[in-house]
Amino acid sequence: MQTEWLHGAIDYGILGVLAAASVVVVATAIERFAFFRRVDLGAFSNAKSLEIALSQRLVAIATVASNAPYVGLLGTVLGIMLTFYSMDFSTSTDAGKIMVGLALALKATAVGLAVAIVAVVTYNLLVRRAKVLMLEWEARQEDAARAARG
Repeated sequence: MQTEWLHGAIDYGILGVLAAASVVVVATAIERFAFFRRVDLGAFSNAKSLEIALSQRLVAIATVASNAPYVGLLGTVLGIMLTFYSMDFSTSTDAGKIMVGLALALKATAVGLAVAIVAVVTYNLLVRRAKVLMLEWEARQEDAARAARG
């Protein structure tokens, strides 16, 4: 029984999902950093509307950060299952083939962890920048209230 095509489908399917997720992270991060640079804090009349504007699309990065390791692990589990399954149909078991199959399966976990680490760092940077902008807005509001009182 030929399982090479299935091995490739699992391998490239998982890696494709992880590559797409990393594109989402990078694109969202670029958009958010650009928005943070040009945001006019004076255009917001209350903290809630500012917070909504600053936190838009951050859920996409958080979702990738929390799920990329699981997608990678899924690829590893499927790859290992496929390796063991293909061993059953061979007349002789070659340890080298088994090790290559397992090593290739483990790369899905490595890629999933790499995508997740980048997403977590990016998310933390964006959340910190949003918090700083919120604090700047609050400081401006307090200064304006103080100036209005006298």
